[in-house]
Amino acid sequence: MILILIASFFFIFVINIFPVFMPPTWTVISLIGFNFDLNHYLLIVFSVLAAIASTSGRFVLALFAKRIIRGRFLSDRILNSIDFLKNKIEKKNNLATTFFLLFSFSPLPSGALFLAYGLTGLKLRIAMIPFFVGRLVSYLFWIFSASEVAERVSLTAVESGKYFSVFFILTQIFLIFFVYIFTIIDWKILFTERKIVIIK
Repeated sequence: MILILIASFFFIFVINIFPVFMPPTWTVISLIGFNFDLNHYLLIVFSVLAAIASTSGRFVLALFAKRIIRGRFLSDRILNSIDFLKNKIEKKNNLATTFFLLFSFSPLPSGALFLAYGLTGLKLRIAMIPFFVGRLVSYLFWIFSASEVAERVSLTAVESGKYFSVFFILTQIFLIFFVYIFTIIDWKILFTERKIVIIK
């Protein structure tokens, strides 16, 4: 069981480093709950480890976006636009913290969000602390729910893969498009003139 916990921790960490085309962490949590007979103590331990792994992976992703993509690949005009948005967010840190907390309660994919957040250059702790709290609560829900229904529901990886395959691919493509749009919108004009202008 210790080996399963360790392997799951590193697997969740790795899949959260990548922004798209990785299985959602909640599905991994649910499969663990379905397939392993864990007592309540181990369910809590696994949820804590999963939240740490998930948050750590997203931290690496956001740091990569902040240090590498922002620092080397964005034009000055795009940086000026994103910095304008950054200054707006910095004035409302509590709002940003609340947003990440509420978002982390949901099963929605967060890779593109952290990639975009890293591009802003904002302090990572603004996002990481509420994300950890929210994911911990949501993972507890998923694994306890999966454990409770394990004997009543038969869910195989093959069946779930067939059901989610097309939706999953379309969702990942949309997330890539979301990050692209995030970088090319002129945020200053959007805020000051209420117009959407694309940076060329």
